[in-house]
Amino acid sequence: MKLVPFILLLIITQLGYAQENQKFITSGPRNGYLIIVGGSLTDTSIYARFMALAGGPDAPIVIIPTAGNDEFLIEQNGIEKTKFRFQQHGFNNITVLHTRNREEANSEEFYAPILQAGGVWFSGGRQWRLADSYLNTKTHEELFKLLDRGGVIGGSSAGASIQASYLVRGDTKTNVIMMGDHEVGLGFITHCAIDQHLLALNRQFDMFEILEAHPELLGIGLDENTAIVVHDEQFEVIGKSFVAVYDGTMCRFIRDKKDWSIERPEIEMLTEGSERFYLLGVGRKYNLRERKVIE
Repeated sequence: MKLVPFILLLIITQLGYAQENQKFITSGPRNGYLIIVGGSLTDTSIYARFMALAGGPDAPIVIIPTAGNDEFLIEQNGIEKTKFRFQQHGFNNITVLHTRNREEANSEEFYAPILQAGGVWFSGGRQWRLADSYLNTKTHEELFKLLDRGGVIGGSSAGASIQASYLVRGDTKTNVIMMGDHEVGLGFITHCAIDQHLLALNRQFDMFEILEAHPELLGIGLDENTAIVVHDEQFEVIGKSFVAVYDGTMCRFIRDKKDWSIERPEIEMLTEGSERFYLLGVGRKYNLRERKVIE
């Protein structure tokens, strides 16, 4: 007599868990691609992947250098330097879009080059400047449309962190504050926080401050000259170094989180609250939705 109510309770509990879990699924663009670089980009293979996904050397691309400060962009001719770097890597059809004016970012005259572009690239600086200029504008909307039609969005350093839903180091005073006065990114990856310059600047433990406050997030840390190529529910590591994955060992919403090591075939269960992460090298792949390494 108690069996049926117990079964119903079990079903309701599992449905509730599934719905709760559904809220925090991490995924990238279904049709398009993201190339997310940890900074100090010189690796030719990363430029080459961006070019291939954008449509080749003659495909129109857009560079957005707005994360840089005015001294670099204007007084030090940073806009032209950034454009020239891409020209050196074989890109022949480049448009630069830059504004600090949200009204301009909402104008079709400004974002029109994105309508024809095969790819868009965000260069480095401070990621909050990108949020101030483009978050929830028509330009932001057109970036999502570019992904929907199969295009690619890339970015390095600040241009990496801005692509996540949660904005790491978004404080206007200093970049050492992990949870600053800007905490919303452009959201090309859902339920995710992305840090950069990971091993080069000894930042590999900084992500835990964010995950303690937001345990539902997937944390990704990228070392310099290293990238992940994101498509739909998975990413691949390319470049020169390592990517750190903080995949829910502190997350109460994701069951059965496990440690992973290339040295061990067995799975080690982690206790809740364990401050653990693992490193993925070049060629490794990861399932964002299931939050596990693809063997």
